[in-house]
Amino acid sequence: MFDKCYSYDKDSLAQCKTRYLWVLNAHCDYSSFDFSWEPAPWESKQTHIWPSQHQEHSGTMLVPKEYATDKNYNHPKVQRKGSEPRLHIKHMPDSADIGDINTRYIRDYLGTMRRVLRKVDWQYCWVTTDICDYKHFDFTWHPSEYQLDMLHVFSSNELSSEQKFGDTFYVHVPTFLAKTENLKLLEWFETLHFIEASVPRVSIDFVSHDSDSVVDPIWQHEFHRPVAVFSRYDYHVPPCISLWQPQTKTVVPLTKGSTSVLIPREVKNHLMTQVYDYPYIDKTQTQMPFEPQDIVYISYDEVDAEKNYKTLITITKDLPNTVHRVHGVDGMQQALQAASSKSKTPWSYHVFAKTELNPEFKFEYSPDYMQIPKHYIFHCHNMSNDLIYGHMGVVLYNNRMVIDSADYNELGLDFTMSFPTEVIPEVSCYGRFATSPYQAWRTAFRETSKLASFNTIESRHRLKVWCEHSLGEYAEWVLRGANDGVKFYKECNGELSQLKVAFDWIWLKERFNSIYNTSNI
Repeated sequence: MFDKCYSYDKDSLAQCKTRYLWVLNAHCDYSSFDFSWEPAPWESKQTHIWPSQHQEHSGTMLVPKEYATDKNYNHPKVQRKGSEPRLHIKHMPDSADIGDINTRYIRDYLGTMRRVLRKVDWQYCWVTTDICDYKHFDFTWHPSEYQLDMLHVFSSNELSSEQKFGDTFYVHVPTFLAKTENLKLLEWFETLHFIEASVPRVSIDFVSHDSDSVVDPIWQHEFHRPVAVFSRYDYHVPPCISLWQPQTKTVVPLTKGSTSVLIPREVKNHLMTQVYDYPYIDKTQTQMPFEPQDIVYISYDEVDAEKNYKTLITITKDLPNTVHRVHGVDGMQQALQAASSKSKTPWSYHVFAKTELNPEFKFEYSPDYMQIPKHYIFHCHNMSNDLIYGHMGVVLYNNRMVIDSADYNELGLDFTMSFPTEVIPEVSCYGRFATSPYQAWRTAFRETSKLASFNTIESRHRLKVWCEHSLGEYAEWVLRGANDGVKFYKECNGELSQLKVAFDWIWLKERFNSIYNTSNI
C-alpha cells in the first residue's frame, strides 16, 4: 500500500515514505476503489490520473516518488459524489435558506458575491440563487484541471428563452477575489467560462390588469420576484433577462404598445408618471401585434358626410378594426362621448365627417401602456389653406377619459387638449370642410377663435395663414370666418366661458346670420 494525501504539493511528495503517493479528493467515492493497484513497469515513471464522470481529472492520482512529467489518463472513472460549499443568493427574502451561507441579493451579483466571499476561507464554492430550480442539478460537477481558476457560469433558461449570463456559478474563491478587486462589471471578469448546461428559472409573476396604463398596476403590485409580466390582454412569453447588473435589468415590451410588458422590480424605484422614468428599456425583442382599436365616424350636418363615410368603409373593409357611426349629436363633448360609448375597445379612432380619409392611413397605431393614458392626435391636411397639423385630424381617443370627462365648462377651450395628448405627425385625412358658405365660415370661425387664445409661435403662424390665405371653392367664406373668429376672441377679452359658446351649433348659426343676414345662403 502506498501513502495517501488529500492536499497535494511538493512537500507532500517529499514527505512520502513509499514509492508512490495516492493523491485523493474528498468529493470522490472510494468505497470500491482498489488502492493496491500498481502500474506496469513500463508505466512506472508516469503520473496516473483517474477521470470523474465530469472531467478527465477527478482529483485522484498515483504519483511516483521520483518526479514524473508523463501523465497517463487511461483509467476507469471515479465517481464524484460530494460537492463544494454553497453560497445561496436570495432575490426573494422569504425564500428558503438552502446554502451553507445565505445572503440577500443587493443591486448586482458582483458586489453581492464579493461581500460574502471575502469573509470565508473556502477554496472553491457554488453560488446559487433562489430564482433557479436545482431539483435536477448535479452539484458534483467540477471544472477541468486546466480551468480551475476561471469563473464558471451556467446559463439560465425560462420557458422558450435562455440567458447566457445566468444565475449559477462555480467559483475559485481566491482567484475571484483577486481579479474583482477593482472590477466594476462582472462581465469584465478576465476568464469567464460559459457552461453549455443550463438551469431553469422558477416561474415569474404574471399580473393581469384592465388599466389603460401599466403605471398604476406596477404601483399596486408587491414584487416577490425580480421581474413580473403585466398584461392587459393575454399572457405573452417573456425573454430571460440578465440580472448581473442594473443596466441589464431591462423593461421589455412584449407587444406593440406594451399591453404586455416585462417589468423588473427596480422600476418602482424610478417610477413617477410613466415607465420611461426608468432608464433601461429594451425594445429590440420581437413584439406581438397590438389589439386593433375601434373606429367611430362622427357626423352632424356636413354636406359630404355620406360620401366621406363611404370612403371610410371602403378603406377599412380589409382592416381588423370595427367601424361604428354616431350622427346628429349636438355639442362637441356630447358627440365625442357618444362615439366613445359606442366603442368596445379601450381607445377608438374618431373620424370627422368634414374630412376625407387618407387612403394610406391604416388605423394601426398602438397606444403606449407604459405612459399615462392620453389621446393621440394625427395630422390633417387642410385643403383650404394648406396647413398641416392636428385640427380636423383623426384622433385616437382614450374612451375612459372621454366618457368620464367633467362638464365642458370645467375644461379648457379645446376639449381634446384638456387631457394628456401626443401628436403623431402622420397625415390621417384631408380637410374638405368648405362645402357651403356657412360650413366654410363655421369651421374657420371656431378654429381661429381658439388659436387666438394660444400665444405660441406655431399658433400665431397658423392664425396668420387662416386669416390671409385661402384656396378653392368658398375661399372667401373661409377668410371671413377666420377674421370673424379673431374679432370674437377680442370681444370676449379672452374670457374662457364666453369663448366656449363658439362650440354650440345653434349659437354659431345665429352668429353667422346676424353678421351676414344670409338666410338664403
